[in-house]
Amino acid sequence: MSENKFKKYSNAEHCPVRNVINRIGDKWSMLVILLLEEGEVLRFNEIYGYIETISQKMLAVTLKTLEADGLIKRTAYPQIPPKVEYELTPRGKSLLPHLHGLVKWAGNNMNDIKESRETFRNVVSKN
Repeated sequence: MSENKFKKYSNAEHCPVRNVINRIGDKWSMLVILLLEEGEVLRFNEIYGYIETISQKMLAVTLKTLEADGLIKRTAYPQIPPKVEYELTPRGKSLLPHLHGLVKWAGNNMNDIKESRETFRNVVSKN
């Protein structure tokens, strides 16, 4: 096989698969994006309440990362107590059809994947 064919994957900074998927493929980003699709505009504590297993620190990091990539917009209102809202940007909305495809695929395959994992664990534990 030609090595040039695979060179596009070698540089993390310029490889869309490694660069972009690494950012949105973490444990929380896709969930936040999907929540913002349903809620349209949500405050930090609302998002935090919907994702019961995320820490406040990790949610803050996730929101900052999504904002840095231009997928969500953060609006801070100058009032006391501070009010901050999050919503999807047009770029974030353009990602939704792809996430929906992944969500559908995951739903269709989840049981089979769980069975495969169990079979694998059983085989590995016997060896």
